[in-house]
Amino acid sequence: MADLTPTPDRPGLHVSKPSPSAPATASAVCHCGARATATGDAQVKALVDGWDANHGRAHGRK
Repeated sequence: MADLTPTPDRPGLHVSKPSPSAPATASAVCHCGARATATGDAQVKALVDGWDANHGRAHGRK
């Protein structure tokens, strides 16, 4: 499987939860230069919510 970790050359959001008992992890890199990581289900949810509201497709909204 290819490395799905976002980079400045390939911005995006990656979330992983390998098993129901393992904590979720996430990493994000935006084309604007913002980057973030999170560990734990609640922190990952907050990162995803923030990404959706402020980065990624949000930059293209008029």
